[in-house]
Amino acid sequence: MTKPSIFLVKLAVVVGCIVCSTASAGKYQAYYGEVYAERDSGELKADLYIPEGDGPFPGVLVVHGGAWYTGTRAQLSGFAQMLASRGMTAVAISYRLAPTHRFPAQIEDCKEAVRWMRSHAERLKIDPNRVGGFGYSAGAQLVALLGTTDEADGLEGPVNLANSPSTRLQAVAGGGAPCDFRSFPMDLDMLAFWLGGTRRQQAEQYRLASPVEFVSSDDPPMFSFHGEKDNLVPIESPVSMCESLRRVGVSAGFHVVPGVGHVFAMLDRTALEKCAAFLGENMQAESDNDR
Repeated sequence: MTKPSIFLVKLAVVVGCIVCSTASAGKYQAYYGEVYAERDSGELKADLYIPEGDGPFPGVLVVHGGAWYTGTRAQLSGFAQMLASRGMTAVAISYRLAPTHRFPAQIEDCKEAVRWMRSHAERLKIDPNRVGGFGYSAGAQLVALLGTTDEADGLEGPVNLANSPSTRLQAVAGGGAPCDFRSFPMDLDMLAFWLGGTRRQQAEQYRLASPVEFVSSDDPPMFSFHGEKDNLVPIESPVSMCESLRRVGVSAGFHVVPGVGHVFAMLDRTALEKCAAFLGENMQAESDNDR
């Protein structure tokens, strides 16, 4: 994935707000600007969408896109609301952005958010054994990396792992995901703002940022969607990720959004419905009719 134009990024934020208006109406409470982590650069915040009722409910970490250097946690608020209306607590986060904060800062923040969710499970009405992730574009890369990595992979961040909840997920869904940077042109510098240099200069960073590198048989089930005419993130990237998961026995669904590119695939109602259903089914969320 190359760094998109400012126009595309702003358009992504706009269509993300449009998605908000398509969210299913349901019974949930929203809480905005909750601090989930403190960094040297300041507080990291989350917006919470918690179903009414006693719970515990499945929890879903919602991670925005924006090429790792822009975007806000409000970008996917519509999908977060959809999840909450279907019996899942959704936690939409902000995270540190490049180039001020280069990889692995973003995945470390996502992992910290999962630990926070599990540490505050009672308040969030979350079952800590049922936590999933959803993201779009850069956010989908991050939740895919969450789904495939564990403590042994060195991306947990500066925490005492002996006293911390697990960051493993039970289901992952997302769209427009770049999944493999290992074959990126050696001297192309379009990801240097995020990965610190070209692949020739920072080969290990490109490897560590690639979810497909960490695929193993104990990964959670995953579902991906992608625009048929996506010229920003090649469709071969998530297709290869799905094939790698299937080869080791992990369930991996894939949906192509016909006739659209990278930005407008995020608007597709069918794709979002499939993601919500996938997360609910794989974490046994109660349906609207059961509540």
